[in-house]
Amino acid sequence: MKPLLVTMGDAVGIGPEIIVRAFERGELRDALVVGDPAVLRRAGAPMTAVVEHAADLAAVPPGCLPLLAPPGLPTGLAELPWGRIDARCGAAAARCIEHAVALVRSGEASAIVTAPIHKEALAAAGVPYPGHTEMLQALATEAGAAPPPVRMMLANDELRVVLVTIHLALRRAIDAVTFDAVLQTLRIGHRAAAAWGQERPRIAVAGLNPHAGEGGLFGDEELRIIGPAVQAAVAEGIDASGPYAPDTVFMRARHASGHAGEFDLVVAMTHDHGLIPVKYLGVEQGVNVTLGLPFVRTSPDHGTAFDIAGRGTADPASLIAALAMARRLAAAA
Repeated sequence: MKPLLVTMGDAVGIGPEIIVRAFERGELRDALVVGDPAVLRRAGAPMTAVVEHAADLAAVPPGCLPLLAPPGLPTGLAELPWGRIDARCGAAAARCIEHAVALVRSGEASAIVTAPIHKEALAAAGVPYPGHTEMLQALATEAGAAPPPVRMMLANDELRVVLVTIHLALRRAIDAVTFDAVLQTLRIGHRAAAAWGQERPRIAVAGLNPHAGEGGLFGDEELRIIGPAVQAAVAEGIDASGPYAPDTVFMRARHASGHAGEFDLVVAMTHDHGLIPVKYLGVEQGVNVTLGLPFVRTSPDHGTAFDIAGRGTADPASLIAALAMARRLAAAA
């Protein structure tokens, strides 16, 4: 199998550290890190081996962290103070993502696992995307073509949630909940489920308003938009139902010991509606998956954790889960 690519994330966040911790546990045996060698050494890598091509992974000596260093990285990243927003870190993170996408699209790698980036650092660097999802969508778009429709999914062993809207102010996100957006999310989630072995997943759709609008008493989006989109999806053969009250549907869908979930996937209308339940179950096992891309991309479900960066205490569990998920999805692609 072709190697995975792991982008280093923000140079002064916990991304480099959790990469090194995962490497020490033997979890990067089939992976190359796309990043700055000095940054990874500062994060604790005992030895690094810089290669020019993904195919060179097999020649890396045991005990060396294999690295691809993209051209054009800012200098002096390893001298920057931990845990502070810096445009140079935003520019470096973006450059690593661009390089990784170019490699996976050329067929040199099997998937991308991205360490956390800082959205303010990206903005300071002039990167015109609010996060990974939007940037990857743009990089996956052929010249002159429409961007592929993509969605964020956060998943762990107990719950999988796909979002209709992502990084938008809540006032804008509500306006972005349209019939087409909900139906498209249902289609993307339905198709993606085949990659983890569910040809016809049971999809629950969470409402937008309290009690899913209570028949229009607390908002009519469920009646005008969400419900009709669910009905349209069902007409296409998708096993979708709802909209359900968003304060209870996640409990119903959760697969836990002694509790078989009623659903395989939940579609949520906004970022926090959908991600809070998954993260509450434990960020150490959560994985962010971008659905709809022409390649596999996963990431940990946490951020840069500037408050603990450089202390040597960051837990690599979510990154390790993201690596495992990327392997499964790439093998099924």
